[in-house]
Amino acid sequence: MRFRAFAAQNMAMTTSQNDVQVQQKEEGEEDDQSMTRSDSGEDSLDGLMRPRCPLTPSLSPRKRTTSQSKTEPPLLRTNKRTIYTAGRPPWYNVTGTTFKEAFVIGLCGGSASGKTTVANKIIEALDVPWVVLLSMDSFYKVLSKEEQELAARNEYNFDHPDAFDFELLVTVLRKLKKGKSIKVPVYDFTTHNRRKEWKTVYGANVVIFEGILAFANKELLKLLDMKVFVDTDSDIRLVRRLKRDITDRGRDITGVIKQYNKFVKPAFEQYIEPTVQVADIVVPRGGENFVALDLIVQHVHSQLEKREITVRSALASAHQGQPLPKTLSLMESTPQVRGMHTIIRNKETSRDEFIFYSKRLMRLLIEHALSFLPLKPVSIETPQGTVYEGKRLSGKRITGVSILRAGETMEQALMAVCKDIRLGKILIQTNHDTGEPELHYLRLPKDLSEDYVILMDSTVSTGAAALMAVRVLLDHDVQEDRIFLLSLLMAEMGVHSVAYAFPKVRIITTAVDKNVNDEFHIIPGIGNFGDRYFGTDAPSDWYESDDGMDY
Repeated sequence: MRFRAFAAQNMAMTTSQNDVQVQQKEEGEEDDQSMTRSDSGEDSLDGLMRPRCPLTPSLSPRKRTTSQSKTEPPLLRTNKRTIYTAGRPPWYNVTGTTFKEAFVIGLCGGSASGKTTVANKIIEALDVPWVVLLSMDSFYKVLSKEEQELAARNEYNFDHPDAFDFELLVTVLRKLKKGKSIKVPVYDFTTHNRRKEWKTVYGANVVIFEGILAFANKELLKLLDMKVFVDTDSDIRLVRRLKRDITDRGRDITGVIKQYNKFVKPAFEQYIEPTVQVADIVVPRGGENFVALDLIVQHVHSQLEKREITVRSALASAHQGQPLPKTLSLMESTPQVRGMHTIIRNKETSRDEFIFYSKRLMRLLIEHALSFLPLKPVSIETPQGTVYEGKRLSGKRITGVSILRAGETMEQALMAVCKDIRLGKILIQTNHDTGEPELHYLRLPKDLSEDYVILMDSTVSTGAAALMAVRVLLDHDVQEDRIFLLSLLMAEMGVHSVAYAFPKVRIITTAVDKNVNDEFHIIPGIGNFGDRYFGTDAPSDWYESDDGMDY
């Protein structure tokens, strides 16, 4: 239902929202898909209290993009940065296919109308994890040499629909809505060109898309679940534009006014203002209209509640009594392997012995897994000048990805047999309230699409965490038949869950136990692998570990 949110400016808001840490997400070995930087030199998880505060004018704007914290967000410190995590719940069903698309809010309005301020206010008030802010400004077309010269003289119309790369914009927003990893161009307003580096963004419950022509394209409109028009007086917009272009974009006042009169004002009247007719909500005064913002937040919350998905309970009741899948490769239970299992399963085994024999078993598992990689024939010349017909990896490269924290223990064995291998990490934890797995953090190397990926976790019980990790890799364009899930111990339930959802993923383990108890622990099992390996106590009340007990 279309309605206009005209409200008195001095009306008080009583609803309390969380103070939000908005996180910038990147990919690559140097740039984690997260958050804010820190000089801390150790890895740890702690609780961090954030005060709750109302949505009021005193709130300062937050940085753009991708994620927010809850009242008591976990805090992950690394030697490069501090990561405020808020878990992303499942966005797929038990078949592994995307079921819950991101909720997309479109913000339209004239230049300098306050769209970004409104977007940040919504992000602050939503109190949901994994929110992405996508700006239309990133999608200006690459200018030709002649257009560059026109732009330098303030003769190029940046407010016309032809100035934007709508084809790329629609492609990016469609992929982001479906939960895929996307790359966003970075536009330099000083040089009127795209920079070489692109921002990588992955995962969202809510996408806020803002731009002057956000409603001007039919394909874009189809992707918007909610359309908001920010209506601000033209004089205020002109003053804001003068300040922004002179201060931030290095332009002179004469050029700004010339451009405004020649292009900005006519474009607003012709292309932007008429699109108010398609808006679901009109917000006068932008970020100062707290009643309108509250209505938007309430509507988004109601929509998100309708999209909740339960995965773990469905996995626990599925695939019972079925034969083990052909994609499972169970390492031969030799006397050596069975002997090591006897040691590491024994609750009386000391930590030193547990680590020693676990590492031995991991090395054997990695060596066994590498035998499934496709090889191509190759001829080489030996030092004696003769030809040897050998084999070489048929593919681009191998990348290892560990499910933190217990899966990280397998990295050493992988690096010992694969020289210069790239490594990535995924942190998945269980939500106390819902019992569902949640994605909290990931760091993946760039350009994974052609890689063979060794996905590592110590144990797999229901397969919920493994399912989420595989879904993350697929969202980053890794091919399903190039994913190898490795685990020291798996339950039959977990094997079936992964194989049913992703029938092309190769599953490799040293042992499969038949049962899982009511707490989703493997029986007879191995205990909490992470706690036994690292010598840590049981997790605190706010932190539920999946280490060694993959739920």
